[in-house]
Amino acid sequence: MNLRNKIRDRFSDGSLARFVIFMNKVSGNWLNRPLYGKAKFNEDGLVTAHHPTFEDDERFVSAYEKGRATGSWPHGDLRWRAHVLCWAASRGAALDGDFVECGVNRGGSALTVMNYVDFERLGKRFYLLDTYEGLVAEQLSDEERRAGLRGGGYEPCYEAVVRTFAPFGDAVRIIRGAVPSTLGEVDTQRIAFLSIDMNAREPEIAAAECFWDRLVPGAAMVLDDYGWRKHAAQRLAFDEFALKRSVPLLALPTGQGLILKPH
Repeated sequence: MNLRNKIRDRFSDGSLARFVIFMNKVSGNWLNRPLYGKAKFNEDGLVTAHHPTFEDDERFVSAYEKGRATGSWPHGDLRWRAHVLCWAASRGAALDGDFVECGVNRGGSALTVMNYVDFERLGKRFYLLDTYEGLVAEQLSDEERRAGLRGGGYEPCYEAVVRTFAPFGDAVRIIRGAVPSTLGEVDTQRIAFLSIDMNAREPEIAAAECFWDRLVPGAAMVLDDYGWRKHAAQRLAFDEFALKRSVPLLALPTGQGLILKPH
């Protein structure tokens, strides 16, 4: 910090800016550490010197730990992604409509969201759609297979999900099977929160197209895989989806994408 201050005191802001731009062009951003300090967050593919404010939110920490206990994330934590989902769900909690998650696995994200917004008090229903045993190989395109996607990939977990959400009774509807064949089982006409995380283009676009007109104004659609390396086919498909509807799609550094239904 003292060295950075001495440099800033000695050189003008314009000179420093030009130097940083030049060095970053030729060195691949190696000046980030000395300029911005040690990373405060390094998890789930995201490294930043900015403060992860959700760490100070006791309600989030408690909700996330409940989701984490389901064993949904064996490869490491994804707290910033969960924080985005909780933000989107908080919007949905204040709107007239139900919650939908396509791509549930063991239910960690859904349980985190439900605890964060105190779902039981809302009088809403939460529809959870998944095969509960991974990707459907027949739905993968040649492009997705070349990117490294494969069918399956997850341990069967339907019974575990049923146990996890049993305390919520009729407020949670667990729908088992492959999207798009199960989309008709979502009988709500108003959706206030939509999470899509099925790791493949075909079912994700089918879900988005099916539910778009049912999203209430102001509702968020969160795309879990939007920016991830193996999921370029999904990213391009959702870029086209957003363009056709003249809505902006926000790419997040977590790898997620975010679309808000216009008012």
